[in-house]
Amino acid sequence: MKLQRKNRLRALSLGALAVSGALALTACGSDDTSGGGGEKTKANANIKCDDAKGQLRASGSSAQKNAMDGWVKQYAASCKDVQINYRPDGSGAGVTAFLQGQTAFAGSDSALKPDEIEKSKKVCTNSQAIDLPMVGGPIAVAYNVPGVDSLTLDAKTMADIFNNKIKTWNDKAIEKLNPKAKLPKTKIQAFHRSDESGTTDNFTKYLKAAAPAAWPYEPGKTWEAKGGQSASGSSGVAQQVKQTTGAITYMELSYAGDGVKTVDLDTGAAEPVKATVENASKAIAEAKVVGKGKDLALDLAYDTKAEGAYPITLVTYEIACEKGNKAETLAATKSFLTYIASEEGQQTLSDKGYAPIPDEIATKVRENVANLS
Repeated sequence: MKLQRKNRLRALSLGALAVSGALALTACGSDDTSGGGGEKTKANANIKCDDAKGQLRASGSSAQKNAMDGWVKQYAASCKDVQINYRPDGSGAGVTAFLQGQTAFAGSDSALKPDEIEKSKKVCTNSQAIDLPMVGGPIAVAYNVPGVDSLTLDAKTMADIFNNKIKTWNDKAIEKLNPKAKLPKTKIQAFHRSDESGTTDNFTKYLKAAAPAAWPYEPGKTWEAKGGQSASGSSGVAQQVKQTTGAITYMELSYAGDGVKTVDLDTGAAEPVKATVENASKAIAEAKVVGKGKDLALDLAYDTKAEGAYPITLVTYEIACEKGNKAETLAATKSFLTYIASEEGQQTLSDKGYAPIPDEIATKVRENVANLS
């Protein structure tokens, strides 16, 4: 199914909370869920707690952490008998923990692979896990080159940079794309994720689709190219590009704050395309649902050349059992996922660099969440 352009994701941007490690907000006691000293978050009558109670453990995508922060804070103010602990330790770690039965749901920037779906049948009684797309947005390519306030790269040049073939910022390939820029001979410091990452998976899928001759590696959550430096999590690579002269890296857009500059893409369209939610939405709108049954895995258009479409995108999925969810966490899982999939929950992504899922997909997500058992 091709997503209709009339339902393009709304452009929403948004500053990240500087919080690291596990997010643990306890929904009990006082109405003050600000974390201390901030404004109180009021209970929302539209959030249905039903019989939800106890501790809800989840982990995975660090790309969606800033969205999850806001969701959990709002939910905690309304459902005071639930304690949610979301660990943003990367998509790979999240999927592994879920398949080992350690968490109620996982967050992943990549849909489950066939072998992972097969493994999920061991933890999902008489069923399997399903992918529920919940967050969309662009993967920004951020750089730190003093004196260069605007930078354009194409897929081949970017592939050569991250494959350690282009080593300095004044390389002829970069100069050709940026004739007006004063590029220094500073050494390029390319950073990639050290952990298994859905952001890495989507970024390398873009390189493979848009520059297949220049990127000889198969896409995946684990970084395969030689050379470069690594850091853990989206916050880790974001910190490295901020503090390292000559650095370049990839991250979910919400981490590219505090003056971090991002690359414009030469996709072959008339003008270079900026990394914005609106431009990523134009690419995501070309996606097709390829999951079977209740699974809503999407096939993204990484090689699109549509005017104004930013093709380095990701969709973050919440992964849960279609049936066979643990009885002690089922009510809380359904209640929380119902809230974040709702129109109101999606609108809370405002100002965080994320975008809501298009209406026709969001409707199916809500139906599937309501049928979790």
